[in-house]
Amino acid sequence: MTSHSQPKVALSMPPPRARRRFAEGLILIEPRYPRPVCAAASDVPLTRRPRASVEDHGSCSQGMSSVAPRLSRASLAPGPGVSPQTTERLDQMSQSSSLSRSSARQPLTVLLAAPRGFCAGVDRAIQIVELALKKYGPPVYVRHEIVHNRFVVDSLRQKGAIFVEELDEIPDTDAPVIFSAHGVPKSVPAAARDRSMFFLDATCPLVSKVHVEAERHHASGLEIVLIGHRGHPEVVGTMGQLPEGVVRLVETVDDARRLVPRDPEALAYITQTTLSVDDTAEIVQTLKARFPQIVGPHKEDICYATTNRQAAVKAIAPRSDCLLVVGAPNSSNSLRLVEVAERAGCPRALLVQRAAELDWDKLSDIATLGIAAGASAPEVLVDELIAALSERFAVTVETVRTAEERIAFNVPRELRDGGRPD
Repeated sequence: MTSHSQPKVALSMPPPRARRRFAEGLILIEPRYPRPVCAAASDVPLTRRPRASVEDHGSCSQGMSSVAPRLSRASLAPGPGVSPQTTERLDQMSQSSSLSRSSARQPLTVLLAAPRGFCAGVDRAIQIVELALKKYGPPVYVRHEIVHNRFVVDSLRQKGAIFVEELDEIPDTDAPVIFSAHGVPKSVPAAARDRSMFFLDATCPLVSKVHVEAERHHASGLEIVLIGHRGHPEVVGTMGQLPEGVVRLVETVDDARRLVPRDPEALAYITQTTLSVDDTAEIVQTLKARFPQIVGPHKEDICYATTNRQAAVKAIAPRSDCLLVVGAPNSSNSLRLVEVAERAGCPRALLVQRAAELDWDKLSDIATLGIAAGASAPEVLVDELIAALSERFAVTVETVRTAEERIAFNVPRELRDGGRPD
C-alpha cells in the first residue's frame, strides 16, 4: 500500500495543557499499519508535532494496535446512506483482526519517559530556521548543526537550509545566517559584522545566561572554572566569550582535584547546560571542598530540560530490562541519558537514532523496555520507534511522567515583526 493510494489519518491532538503555544501539525499514519510517518520533510514544521501522539493510546493490545480499528475503519469508511449494521460489522472485523495480530506476539511493556524530546531552546532554534526560510526564502545558512539531530538537520536541509561549519564557507550574500542553539564565540558575530552579514542568533537563552555569568565573574576579577566537555560546541562558545586562557576547563573529579588556581579565594565556576546532574554535583562538591570561597551560579546552570529528562530516566530505568534513548551520537544530553540509565540500574541502555537502526536480537529476551528521548530528538522518532515495536510485540505503553514543562522562548524580533536590522 502506498501513501498516495490510500487516505491518511491524523492522530488526535493532546489536550491543551500538554501542548506548547505553537501551532499544531500532523503526524500521519498509513491506514494499514500503526506506523507513524512524517509527511514530506519540507511540508511539516518540526516544531509543530503533537506531543502526546502515542501515549494517548494506552496499550498496544489496547494501544498502538488499538489504533488499527480506527485506521481500518477510516480506510473502509462507509459512504452516505450505509446502514448502522454495516458500520458495526466493519468495526467488529477490524477489532478481530487487531486482536488476532496482537495475540500472536510476545508481550512487551514499554515505559515511556516524560518529559522527553524537544526542549524550549531546541524548539526555538528550529523555529528560527523555519521562520527565516518562510520570511526570506531559501537559502538560509546555518553555522554548525542547528541542533544535534540528523533527522532535524536533514529535514531543514530539504526545506532550503545550508549547513556550514565556519563563516568562510558562506559566499558574499544577503541571505540570513543563523548561529546554532549551542552558542558561538564572540569572534563569530564579529566576523559576520565585518562581512556585513545579516545574522540571527539561535543560541538557547539558558546558554546565553551562562555567557553572561562568565562575563560578570570576569569583570569582578574572578578566575573562572568551566565544568564541561572539551570540544563540545557549547563549551567552545562559552570559553570564547572571554579572552583566551581566562577560562579553565574541568571535565572530571580528577581535574577538580588537580586544579591549581591563581588565587584560591578568587574563583568562580559555571557549567555546560547538558551535563550529567550527578557527575556535575560530584565535581562541584570537590571544588567547594578545596576552595570554600568559590562562587557558583545564582541558579543551576544545567538546564531544566536536562534535569527533567535525567529524572524521568531514573524513574523508569530500575524497572526496565533494556532502555532505548532516542538521540544522536553527538548529542551531549542524549549520551548522558544512556549513562544515567545504566547507573540507575538498567542492565542494558542503548542510543538509537531511528527505528531502522534497532538491533532486534538485543530485544528478544526482554519483557519491559524503557524509552526516553534527548532534548534534540523530535517526537515523531519516538512514535516511529513504538510503531516498529508494535509490529513485533504486543506492546503495552505506560507513560511515566516526573515533571510538567510549560516553558517557551521568543524568537528574535526580526522574525516576529519588521525586517532586517539597520
